[in-house]
Amino acid sequence: MPCMPPEIPFRLQIQFLRSLRYCTQKETFEKISSEENELGVNIILVAINLRVVMKMGWEETLDRYGVLIDGKLKEFFAEAKNAAKAYHPFIERIYSNIEDFVLRKGKKLASCSTLLTYKGYADEIDNHILKACVSIELYRHCILVHDDLIDRDTLRRGGKTFHRLLAEKHDERLGHGTAVFVGDLMYALALQSMLNSGFGQEKLNRVALLLLEGYRNVNESQMLDLLFENKEPDVDEWYVMASKRAASLFETTVLVGAILGNAPERDMQVLREAGMHMGYSFDIQDDIIDTFASLEQYGRPPGGDIALGKKPLHVIYTFKMANRDGLDALKNLTSKERVGSDDLELIRMVVRESGALEAAKEKSREHAERAKALIAKTGLSDETKRFFASLIAYIEESLNWYK
Repeated sequence: MPCMPPEIPFRLQIQFLRSLRYCTQKETFEKISSEENELGVNIILVAINLRVVMKMGWEETLDRYGVLIDGKLKEFFAEAKNAAKAYHPFIERIYSNIEDFVLRKGKKLASCSTLLTYKGYADEIDNHILKACVSIELYRHCILVHDDLIDRDTLRRGGKTFHRLLAEKHDERLGHGTAVFVGDLMYALALQSMLNSGFGQEKLNRVALLLLEGYRNVNESQMLDLLFENKEPDVDEWYVMASKRAASLFETTVLVGAILGNAPERDMQVLREAGMHMGYSFDIQDDIIDTFASLEQYGRPPGGDIALGKKPLHVIYTFKMANRDGLDALKNLTSKERVGSDDLELIRMVVRESGALEAAKEKSREHAERAKALIAKTGLSDETKRFFASLIAYIEESLNWYK
């Protein structure tokens, strides 16, 4: 039986022992009261570093580690709100809005990829990496704030998007303008959090350059994504755009964990390629979901990208593979100012019958298999390899749900 430090209260020692017994239950690490948060986090760290959660699936893994990241995020925002309070009450409310936006229920895939890659080399989780994960969450969400604004989305993970939240409380100009500034602010906070994480300066310099490169890449890809609403890109051009979208995000989050965890240099290029292929596979799958999922599956009305005139890979394949009638119907439907549910069903039929849906799925699977093979070649721990293999297998499996 593991020994517990004597300074930890008996009740929390019992909590730890229960966590060993019930390590597959999602609520185990969520029972520690807020006033004992620091001791509670230390208990969870002990449990994790003893590998009591080694054999979980990817979703359970994200839930477990997400609890730790959420705890650090709450600490970060408590300090940020206190500082903002001294400046202006409106700015304090903005920080509260940012906190609510970031802490909405989600998988925290980006920051957990960083954390698990770090753990896969360093063989531990410490407060330094948790602070770095705060940075990654802020980095991910600064992109989402701008993405939601540009795509005119109204919902994000069950709540209002940031620009809509403020537009409804005030007016559209303030809502949209503040969302631009908040996205920029969150990027600055992401860099600040990373630089204050406590890692050595050489590592932090490498990571800061990586985040700068990743942010530039995402913004370049977003401009191409907008351009494609007004033209018909081919498959090669889609890959140019996608190479700096989800592919860039996966590369960045994995490489940050690798750098901070002292990964051998021989693994760095392998991880970069693995992140790229994971990103391609995820991007293609995510676009298929937007077109083919039901409202119940998606959590928001499907077809939003099609309505904006975006060109996901399955639509580009349709331009290439559909017969003349199908092609005319697709162009007519996607050129409408408003795409209704009947229009979306017709678009689905054209994409499906042309063979484009299956062609896009096959591409996603090819990238997934390539990513799995590359991850297997690295010196990552078995736990981290299993996590990524489980995640990639889920992406492949989910492709079969949409027909």
